Amino acid sequence: MPLTDAKIRAAKPNGKAFKMPDGGGLHLFMSPTGVRSWRYRYEREGREQTAVLGRYPEMSLADARRARDDTRSQQRSGQVAAPAASHTFEMVAREWHDLNKPRWKPQHAADVLESLEEEAFPTFGGDPVDRIGGSRILQALRIMEQRGAVETARRVRQRCSAVFGYAIAKGWASVDPTAGLKAALAPLPPKGRRPALSTLEEARVLIQAIDGCTAKPIIRVASRFIALTAARPGEVAGLRWDELHLEGAAEWRLPPERTKIVTERAKAASAHIIPLTPAAIACLEAIRPLSGRAPFVFPNLRSMHRPMSENALGDLLERLGYRGRHVPHGWRSTFSTVLNERFPADRQIIDLMLAHTPKDRVEAAYNRAQHTARRRELAEAWSDLLLEGAAPAADLMTGPRRSPSKNYVVSSINDT
Repeated sequence: MPLTDAKIRAAKPNGKAFKMPDGGGLHLFMSPTGVRSWRYRYEREGREQTAVLGRYPEMSLADARRARDDTRSQQRSGQVAAPAASHTFEMVAREWHDLNKPRWKPQHAADVLESLEEEAFPTFGGDPVDRIGGSRILQALRIMEQRGAVETARRVRQRCSAVFGYAIAKGWASVDPTAGLKAALAPLPPKGRRPALSTLEEARVLIQAIDGCTAKPIIRVASRFIALTAARPGEVAGLRWDELHLEGAAEWRLPPERTKIVTERAKAASAHIIPLTPAAIACLEAIRPLSGRAPFVFPNLRSMHRPMSENALGDLLERLGYRGRHVPHGWRSTFSTVLNERFPADRQIIDLMLAHTPKDRVEAAYNRAQHTARRRELAEAWSDLLLEGAAPAADLMTGPRRSPSKNYVVSSINDT
């Protein structure tokens, strides 16, 4: 049966790549992460080949059929060159990823593959790796830049370059077409301090805005959990159930390889201990029915066996109007600011809770002590202060119980 727009819109990713045939060699390819692209399969000199026509919905069903017919005409007239080998960019990229995956952190490995699946494969993933020109890759990078993802475009270029390097080493390609593209990319925006709310009142308004928004439950719970623990976004996104110890004095034992490693000495350190307050435990219990059998507490929305993308946390804040005012990492600054104002004598302990690197040997000696009891007291004080007026964690899994306050949307952007 030929495809229809309704059938395409109704299709959902299931964690595995699959095809939806339309006829005449045309099919819609659904990646494991939900990226949809049009592909046309044809024979050339007895060998089956695939041409990637474009991404859906940018290319409609009608446009894809016209592109198929045009490509078929070009192929029959000899205008489509035969590939020298059957190694497409996507095949080589997945092989390169499988080779390197064991040496990467799970979160990084998932981000690498997801970026290629969403940004590179739909444009040139089906092209033979030795036939891809720089302009074809630049086309995909420009799409990222136009939506403001300048840093992502640079990372994708680097990852594509590594794939081509692997292909050259295997004898499947002779040049890296990304080599000259760096100078053509948009400049990175100037770096500054990460934006963060500086008052408890502002933080409470944001928490209540998250309570009342219509984001996916898993993102809402993760957003509250990162606020309560003041952990780094990548640490929360990659949180595994086996890192949690909930009997007795509940705590999150974050392995040193998942923290922000600064020195070789830090690599040999023991796990960073994050006390879990009753409010944090409530978040975990709320999410357990959804992800309790998966390795990750907050799995990817498209696959239960991948960690969620930390970008999802930032995207939610942007949708709530906090762009330029607060980012997920900003909770660490808010946590530090609020607690230091109320408990100035506990500055070193607050830094210890954030896993900050001591500035001198005196602080390093001081921070060898865990100060477990006081850290738990401070964590509970922060939790009680932050969640005043907030909804129960269980409500975050069932949808907003009230309309968000009109006051949470930022009317003017503060870029400091």
